Amino acid sequence: MTAGAADVELRVAGAALAAECARYAGMGWMRGTSGNLSVVLGRDPLRLAVTTSGKDKGELTDDDVVVVDERGRAAGGDGDPVKVPSAEAGLHGRIAAVAGAGAVVHVHALAPVLAAEFWPGGVELRDLEMLKGFGRADHDVVTIPVVPNSQDMGVLGDAFEAGFRPDVPALLVARHGVYAWGADLRQARHRLECLEWLLRFKVETRRDAR
Repeated sequence: MTAGAADVELRVAGAALAAECARYAGMGWMRGTSGNLSVVLGRDPLRLAVTTSGKDKGELTDDDVVVVDERGRAAGGDGDPVKVPSAEAGLHGRIAAVAGAGAVVHVHALAPVLAAEFWPGGVELRDLEMLKGFGRADHDVVTIPVVPNSQDMGVLGDAFEAGFRPDVPALLVARHGVYAWGADLRQARHRLECLEWLLRFKVETRRDAR
């Protein structure tokens, strides 16, 4: 790919990531500068476009994106050495590599954090029609894995990989947030939105049962 084509590809990815961030910020899932999204640009070697660190996620532009490698390190391609990728870009790379995801979204919606607090060993979901939107049948039993929070993306990545199941495209990080992924940003968004509903139902019915 020529440098010009790569620049265009990165701008397109940046515009898509900015639009998704604005959507999640409007839902209250990316407050302030929190959260991060990524899309895979190439796999040999693995390269991702990830949102930059420290910017209001409701105000990103197509330029607020950084190219990173599989370990989340800035890999060039954006022409601006001042840009800093999210500190969590390394986990995005690990998920993309292990799960084969084309896009990874990480937000701080409240229901997933509460669910991880109540069920630290994993959140079991069953007999809910919305599981179909998460890619599963309503009669399936689906357990969303929960891992302890860490500032070390290698530690988080190891915990993710240890509990990874190809049929569960999501991860809860205790007292932190949720990751979901898919073939592209649209599929990742649909899965995340359905998962948030499922977890909110789980949390609310637990409260009602007390």
